[in-house]
Amino acid sequence: MSGNDNIDDSDGISIPPPQPLVVVRKGRGAVSNLQGRYDIHGREAFDDGWSHDEDDASAADAVQWRTQVTTEQAKTILSRNASPDIPFGVSLNPYRGCEHGCIYCFARPTHSYLGLSPGLDFETKIIAKTNAPDVLRRELAKPSYQPEPIALGVNTDAYQPCERGLRLTRRVLEVLDECRHPVAVITKSSLIERDIDLLAAMAARRQAVAAITITTLDPVIARTLEPRAAAPARRLRTIRALTDAGIPVGVSIAPVIPFVTEPDLERVLEAAVDAGAVSGSYIVLRLPWEVSPLFREWLQAHFPDRAQRVMNRLGDMRGGKDYDADFRTRMHGEGVWADLIRQRFEKAAARLGIRSRARDFGKLDASAFRRPANVPALSRQGGQMDLF
Repeated sequence: MSGNDNIDDSDGISIPPPQPLVVVRKGRGAVSNLQGRYDIHGREAFDDGWSHDEDDASAADAVQWRTQVTTEQAKTILSRNASPDIPFGVSLNPYRGCEHGCIYCFARPTHSYLGLSPGLDFETKIIAKTNAPDVLRRELAKPSYQPEPIALGVNTDAYQPCERGLRLTRRVLEVLDECRHPVAVITKSSLIERDIDLLAAMAARRQAVAAITITTLDPVIARTLEPRAAAPARRLRTIRALTDAGIPVGVSIAPVIPFVTEPDLERVLEAAVDAGAVSGSYIVLRLPWEVSPLFREWLQAHFPDRAQRVMNRLGDMRGGKDYDADFRTRMHGEGVWADLIRQRFEKAAARLGIRSRARDFGKLDASAFRRPANVPALSRQGGQMDLF
């Protein structure tokens, strides 16, 4: 009997096989808790007809996927890369996982390294590096440290909801401000407005720039695509608030999803420039590792009428695959459709008179850097121990 066959009982009644559960949860991006690629145990939920009362089941589900924030003591805090298609070489992320729940997030697969799912676990099990400011201070104090712009919040959003209470990003910025160290912040949260006082002072010294990610102006699409991030209109107001404070702001149109957010490309750029953005960039949807099946589930749940069409077009831009990690093409794709998107963006940017966002990093000044005072002592967990 194949897996698609119906099951016949002794009375000859045809019973359809159990179907996988597909649940769209309010405020969550992922449809499932897909197992990570390092998990040796396979699990699949299905409805066998013996479920509890629907209201009880919904309440239990809500409790199960309530956000949990745990803490860790980081040994290092600065991540370095030599990728030729990325305008920065150093980044800092105070959090693992992100409650914004963006289904397209390329950082989702990193939860697999923790034995957690890149699906719902990624957006509900958040890990805060509570010693991030102290570790940063120690790293900046090293005699060998050479200052260059730090990109803050690249992997996971540094201004996700738990930052409101934990204030790790705020404390990191205070260290950078004290040390006259350049920083570039990227976020899709209006919480960045809380730190305008720090960012404005740093921007006046050419030591801070910001970027706001806007994928679409459609609030309905945004609510399913990035459910706990600020609404598109709110992000535009954030661009205006930062601009009015003298902070150079760019817009990151990422990701561009064919037939979903792609039609909004020029309108997003125009709205961002009207709000005060001085630079812009775009990235075509990337689907590394577990992001691909998670995105396919999301498409089937929210856009079943165009799901295959979207994937076909992505394949056209990725050499027939869901994703190609080649440095030359991973950000913008290749082929006719990739060229069309590039031309649309470049023509709109030229018409609106804005520069490439990558140039913002080159305008940051690291010449005034000074090493921090009052460096915390290394803990014996991971630090050098006494000789005697």
